[in-house]
Amino acid sequence: MDTDKRWKALGESLINYSLAMQPGEKLMIAMYETESYPLALAAYEACIRAGGYPQIQFMSEALKHAVLKYGNEEQISWVPEIEKYGMEWADCYLALRGAFNLNECFDIPTDKVAKYQKAMGTISGLRWQKTRWALVRVPNERFAQQANVSYEYMMDMFFDACSIDWPAHVEQWKKVADILDKGNHLHLISEGTDFSFDYGGKKWIVADNKTNIPDGEINVSPIWDTVKGVVTFDFPATIGGKVIHNLKLTFKDGVVSEVQADDNVEFVKNIIASDEGSNRVGEFAFGTNPYVNVCTTDILIDEKIFGTIHMALGRPYDNAYYSSIHWDIIKDMRKGGTVEIDGKEIYKDGKFLI
Repeated sequence: MDTDKRWKALGESLINYSLAMQPGEKLMIAMYETESYPLALAAYEACIRAGGYPQIQFMSEALKHAVLKYGNEEQISWVPEIEKYGMEWADCYLALRGAFNLNECFDIPTDKVAKYQKAMGTISGLRWQKTRWALVRVPNERFAQQANVSYEYMMDMFFDACSIDWPAHVEQWKKVADILDKGNHLHLISEGTDFSFDYGGKKWIVADNKTNIPDGEINVSPIWDTVKGVVTFDFPATIGGKVIHNLKLTFKDGVVSEVQADDNVEFVKNIIASDEGSNRVGEFAFGTNPYVNVCTTDILIDEKIFGTIHMALGRPYDNAYYSSIHWDIIKDMRKGGTVEIDGKEIYKDGKFLI
C-alpha cells in the first residue's frame, strides 16, 4: 500500500476544511478503483477523529463495463436503490475517483453508455441536492501515462495543486471575480471559436478547494437562452468512458444545434438528448490553479489548468433548471485567443489582463 504521508494530510484537509464535518455527521465515501484506497483510509480515519460516521462503497470502471456488456436495458437504466438511499442518509459525500483505462468501454454501443450515464446522473443530482460534497481525482500510474509524464511528476503536481496557500490565492481570484461581476456580456474568440452569452446579475464564483479537488477556477452560470456561436475544443472531451477528439459545438437560441468531432459524434448527441437541460450551457469558467500544467485527459484535473477555460453542458450551479448531466469540456487558451467583457479585452493567451 502507498504509505506517502501526504495522503494523511490531504485526508484531514478533506474532512476538516473541504467538508467541514461536525461531530455526529454521516459521511459516504465513494472509493473508485483500488489505487484510491490510501486516501480513502486517510479520510476515514480523519472522519472518525472528527466524531463522524463514515461508510465506504467501492466503484470501478470494470464493474460499470460488466453492467454495460452483460446487462439488459432495464439493468443498464437502473438507478441503484442503495446508492440513492446513501444520498438521503449522508450529510456529506466524498468521491475519490481513481484513474482508469479510458478505453475500458471500447466494445460498448454508445446508446448503452448514454443510458447508463443518465441513470448515474440521477445519483449525481441527488448528491448536489442532499449533501455537502467533494470530488477528488486520485492519480496513479495510468494517470501519468495519459499525461505523458512520470509518476513522480504527476504525484508532485497533484499534491502541490491540492495544498497551495488557498486564502492568498482565493483573495486574488476574488478581485478578478469582482471585476467580472460588473459586466454583462462575455465574448470568447479564438481559432474555430466565436462564442458569447449574457450573465448580467449573476455572480462569478471562486472555487476554493472545497468541492472539486484539486480546485482553482472562477465560474458563472450563463443566462442559458442567450448562449450562441461556435466553440472548438482542442483538449479531448471525455464522459462515460468515451473520449471525443476535436469536439466542435454550435449553439443557437441557447441550445446545441450542431455537433462535430473526429469520433463518437452519435454518443455526444445521445448524451445531450438525456433531458431538456442537457444541451444547454450550465457553467462557464476560467482555470486558475498555477500548479496544474499538463493535460491528463481527465476533466477534474484538466479544468483547473491555469490558462484554460471550460464550459459544462447540463446542470447549472445556480439551479436555474435541472439536468441529470453536468459535463465539463476544456479548451486551451494558452495557444491563443481572447475573452471580452462588454467589448473590453480582459483575457488573452491564457492570462488575465485585469
